Amino acid sequence: MAERNYTVVTEFFLTAFTEHLQWRVPLFLIFLSFYLATMLGNTGMILLIRGDCRLHTPMYFFLSHLSLVDICYSSAIIPQMLAVLWEHGTTISQARCAAQFFLFTFFASIDCYLLAIMAYDRYTAVCQPLLYVTIITEKARWGLVTGAYVAGFFSAFVRTVTAFTLSFCGNNEINFIFCDLPPLLKLSCGDSYTQEVVIIVFALFVMPACILVILVSYLFIIVAILQIHSAGGRAKSFSTCASHLTAVALFFGTLIFMYLRDNTGQSSEGDRVVSVLYTVVTPMLNPLIYSLRNKEVKEATRKALSKSKAARIP
Repeated sequence: MAERNYTVVTEFFLTAFTEHLQWRVPLFLIFLSFYLATMLGNTGMILLIRGDCRLHTPMYFFLSHLSLVDICYSSAIIPQMLAVLWEHGTTISQARCAAQFFLFTFFASIDCYLLAIMAYDRYTAVCQPLLYVTIITEKARWGLVTGAYVAGFFSAFVRTVTAFTLSFCGNNEINFIFCDLPPLLKLSCGDSYTQEVVIIVFALFVMPACILVILVSYLFIIVAILQIHSAGGRAKSFSTCASHLTAVALFFGTLIFMYLRDNTGQSSEGDRVVSVLYTVVTPMLNPLIYSLRNKEVKEATRKALSKSKAARIP
């Protein structure tokens, strides 16, 4: 058999959306505005929670960490995406690609765990209100959040090490918005069976485990709400959960589409659009979702704005 010569790849060329020259500037401005809105909205949410004593509760403690993770999550992806659009494709070293992949997996995993923790928190508040303060103590909530960060780090470390033990050769073009595992697998020139198993393990254990916690929690919450006799009480209980359910549907819906399906073939434009939803749009919408559907947050926002106006009056 004739030997085949391969050029070993040490850097990648990101080209997502660059085939549409007429979209370059509009997409750049749209993604930049989304990123600024994400930074402003999530930073504002964190400052609002820290500055208003009425929001010093476990639910808002978890929400502040979700906002922090969303800031980091977006910052790991969007600046690189803007560079790709601005430069009409950009080169990224294998080390930077690995770092971006690790950060994405790290913060995405924490997002999954935090959303599951927040569902458990709502279950405890609605179904066991008299025991809530003894169950969700300060020690317990710090333990839950620390566990989310540790589990996220472990998941990201294992997936990154596994992915970048692959040999990449030949074509180095990644037609995707960042260094994710499915497009990387398509560039490998060796056996990628182990790496594909890692994708399946991540899909079948991390996401479904979190989704199961969320579904079971809300099943008990719905049963408890239906047992409330007053319509006002039912509406109040449901309103505290509606924003969280909306965030869960947006985040997990797009992740399920990307990871719980066959990833063979070339990255389609549909894949890139979906990836934009969970890396760009969802982190931007989370503060809006929680502020519009949450009475306490709206009141705290009005209070902060009135204080700001009063401070400007000489």
